[in-house]
Amino acid sequence: MSRKYFGTDGIRGLANAGAMTPEMAFRIGLAVTYQAKQTASHAPRVVIGKDTRLSGYLFETALASGVCAMGGRVLLSGPLPTPAIAHLTTSMRADVGVVISASHNAYQDNGIKLFGADGFKLPDVSEEALEALIDGDELDEKRPTGTRIGRAERLDDAPGRYVAFVKATFPSDRTLDGVKIVVDAAHGAAYRTAPLVFSELGADVHAIGVKPDGKNINKRVGALHPEACAREVKKRKAHMGLALDGDADRVIVLDEKGQVIDGDVVMALCATHMLRARKLRKKTLVATVMSNLGLEHAMQRAGGKLRRCAVGDRYVVETLKKHGLSFGGEQSGHLIFLDHATTGDGLVAALQVLAIVTAEQRPLSEIAAEVMERVPQVLVNGRFDDRKPLKLMGHTKKAIAAVEEKLGADGRVLVRWSGTEPKLRVMVEGPDEKKIDAMARQILSAAEKDMK
Repeated sequence: MSRKYFGTDGIRGLANAGAMTPEMAFRIGLAVTYQAKQTASHAPRVVIGKDTRLSGYLFETALASGVCAMGGRVLLSGPLPTPAIAHLTTSMRADVGVVISASHNAYQDNGIKLFGADGFKLPDVSEEALEALIDGDELDEKRPTGTRIGRAERLDDAPGRYVAFVKATFPSDRTLDGVKIVVDAAHGAAYRTAPLVFSELGADVHAIGVKPDGKNINKRVGALHPEACAREVKKRKAHMGLALDGDADRVIVLDEKGQVIDGDVVMALCATHMLRARKLRKKTLVATVMSNLGLEHAMQRAGGKLRRCAVGDRYVVETLKKHGLSFGGEQSGHLIFLDHATTGDGLVAALQVLAIVTAEQRPLSEIAAEVMERVPQVLVNGRFDDRKPLKLMGHTKKAIAAVEEKLGADGRVLVRWSGTEPKLRVMVEGPDEKKIDAMARQILSAAEKDMK
């Protein structure tokens, strides 16, 4: 990776250490405003949102100071989902959107994600240009003074704007009257907006994970721990459970039995319905290399195609844009409906699933069982302090080749470094779960030898 600070989803790390310091946030504020000034005919407008982490105050203040120091105008939304900031950036004709969040990570971590004026995450080349500015002297030489210094204001109506936007993605001739939903907001960015979206459409909503204290984000709740939502679904005899992650850009869907509906199954469900409604452009779904072979088979049976891309929702979006497509996502629950939003949105995705369920008038478990048959898949992770290029990991390469030879055309192997955590991820698919589990651990053992 040629970038120094930015990973696959912005900058992320332990708050107040390494690259995640207020000094770095200040320089990012300077850099994005300076970059926007090169094309803007006005003082650049920068929307800044955050999740509920304790360190959000630290970075919000530092970022806003950097924007003001470069003559920009700051619009502070407070805690809101990542996709809300993307939406506000475009709807308010801002030049940049900034999200302070470490998504599914524990509260000790934080991160900074950036959106352009078009509401899309910045491409790699723009992040590289920002890194050059952050490390260079140009920003310190170009600071304005006097009346040209910027100012900040709060967007008090930001939550309402976002709720209205999300509700508009649900069929206008339908309500959620009579539908009982458990919503788990992970004590995160959607703790206010998520329950409102569904209740305003008529649903009977039971909300959990809506009492953030700065330290409990993602703690035993949300997309990382759907068992909390599952318990409530069964207890309250709900029709569906929706577990969001810390910044609410992804969702884990649970059926009326409290069973997790895998992200690949949700994609198959939505894509095949879009195919029938002639809303899936070029009859093609975009998914990452991590998605199950069963998803490919489901699309083929329905008369569609699957196009794969690198892991990361930003790469799903880039592939959608490049090929003129409308829908894609990740196994982890990032779902991008490009006709509605510019990035993954857990609430928008949940409403698309609810639109299908209310149209079918059948239990979600029944609908999901028909749409896709998974090929057994195993994913194991190894945590390492350093990372080596895979091409230099001889033991690992040999182990991969041996497993691929055994699997032949009946399976596949994917080994990659995580873009957001210090982990090596090993994924193996094949007909026998016990055998592929042993194969995945064999590859991870080889990696451990290479990393000694």
